[in-house]
Amino acid sequence: MNMKRFKKYQSLFLILVILVIAGFFRLWRLDSIPPGLYPDVAQNGMDAIGAMETGEYKVFYPNNNGREGLFINLIAFSFRIFGVSIFAMNIVAALAGIFTILGLYLLTKEIFNEKIALLSSFFTAVSFWHINFSRIAFRAILTPLFLVFSFYFLFKGFREKKIWNFALSGIFFGLGFHTYIAFRVAPLIVLIVLLNFLFIYWKSNLQKKWLTFTFCFLIFTFIVALPIGIYFIENPNDFIGRATDVSIFAAEDEPAKAFASSFIKTLGMFNFKGDGNWRHNYVDEPMLYWPVGIFFALGLFISIIQLSKKIKRSFKKEDINSKITNENSGFLISWFLIMLLPAVSTAEGIPHALRTIGVIPVVYIFTALGFYWSVKKANLFIGSEFYPKFLKKISKPILEFTIILFLLNTAAFNFNKYFFDWAKNPEVRGAFLENLVGIGNYFNSLSSDTKKYVIVNQGGGEGFNLIQTIRFTTYPKENIEYLKTNELDKITLLDKKTVIVIMTYDKELFSKLQTKFKKGKIEEKDGFWIYQRQNQKLKIKSQNYNSKVD
Repeated sequence: MNMKRFKKYQSLFLILVILVIAGFFRLWRLDSIPPGLYPDVAQNGMDAIGAMETGEYKVFYPNNNGREGLFINLIAFSFRIFGVSIFAMNIVAALAGIFTILGLYLLTKEIFNEKIALLSSFFTAVSFWHINFSRIAFRAILTPLFLVFSFYFLFKGFREKKIWNFALSGIFFGLGFHTYIAFRVAPLIVLIVLLNFLFIYWKSNLQKKWLTFTFCFLIFTFIVALPIGIYFIENPNDFIGRATDVSIFAAEDEPAKAFASSFIKTLGMFNFKGDGNWRHNYVDEPMLYWPVGIFFALGLFISIIQLSKKIKRSFKKEDINSKITNENSGFLISWFLIMLLPAVSTAEGIPHALRTIGVIPVVYIFTALGFYWSVKKANLFIGSEFYPKFLKKISKPILEFTIILFLLNTAAFNFNKYFFDWAKNPEVRGAFLENLVGIGNYFNSLSSDTKKYVIVNQGGGEGFNLIQTIRFTTYPKENIEYLKTNELDKITLLDKKTVIVIMTYDKELFSKLQTKFKKGKIEEKDGFWIYQRQNQKLKIKSQNYNSKVD
């Protein structure tokens, strides 16, 4: 076997190992971590159930501030395979996360080299940030997936000059508009990429080819994105609704000042103070493990230097393939800055790890660049005449061992942080509203002829959004009446088989119930409260009602 063939199989083996690691981090205990079921995810599930049962698969689902339909339709497909469950929703996100690792490897190999591609894939595979969102059924996880594949085929197309690459790139990019609101800024990145290649092709008298390739990309993008485009033309409020609600222009008297503040906080989230939402992060900790954060900053700095050098020599004639392969700093920096805009331009929950999900691939490309540059410099130093000769023989094996140790340490750190420090934290159970799953499972444990009420006294004005979790957990035998705190008159205790569940502790509400319904008692369960008649004997199918749904 020659060296070239050996390297090919070695690279194949390494990327397969990385994908196995990525799969393990995203699939292990997916049925129980994260705990509970956040109502936004439950709403995705309820819409998917509706689509599955009626056959009406929508490009946009207007409930819950509106959501692009692709992810929900994929969940409906998963329900057909696995049945309706929390696991069946989360597996869609997990698979999207795993395929993103593969797409990132292909893209980074296309624009840099094999080693940087493997490093960027590995850092993403073991990233707490990406692992977390790969295990929650938020539609945003599709954004990095379609970004990496669309850019991979776009760059490959301009290098190989094969039209089918542009068709595939357009298909992936068009699908991106069906994912998450943050994707809407991605065309700005594409514009920069296309103009850069126009400049390169122009110098080589290939303007007609550039026009053909660009037209092919745009026409496939247009065709795939057309259904949701038509929907937004017919329903413009759904296009601007959620974005307007959280925009700095809607919430601030001084939007320029707010934008600057948001931008600084967002930049700081990588190495200093991260997202303060337990669903998105281990609260306030930087999004990157600190040594990874250093390599990220180094890679970003190197790219800025390379971009400045590229601008200086941009008018010199160079080989087209050389420029396409090696000079991508402008692309990476524009990707990074543009995909920060969905978070930077909002006034809510800054820094926001979910709205910046589109930068995850490029953040780890920068990290790989910084790490690769550091190792390269270390090797050059070891090989220099200044380095002591008696240390040369042992230094390279020590360096290789140190690299492996660092990579293993990064994986172990994020594994422990996610599956132990974060997953077992009581704040996380509260953030994912585990008590609502407990309510649903409690109702499931009762006989079907029990009359069931829920007093919605949790979540303030958003309280009735929370019932989606209970609805999903009790599907298909819901049979529950949901009431506001001022609707106690709607409760009828026709017989002894009646249960009233109160979402959260409320002394005043308990007093009203006991005044209105004599001979009753309040009982605390795991995170919720129950009112039932004294000596009431309910038929309970299972005592294990607090266990999580599969």
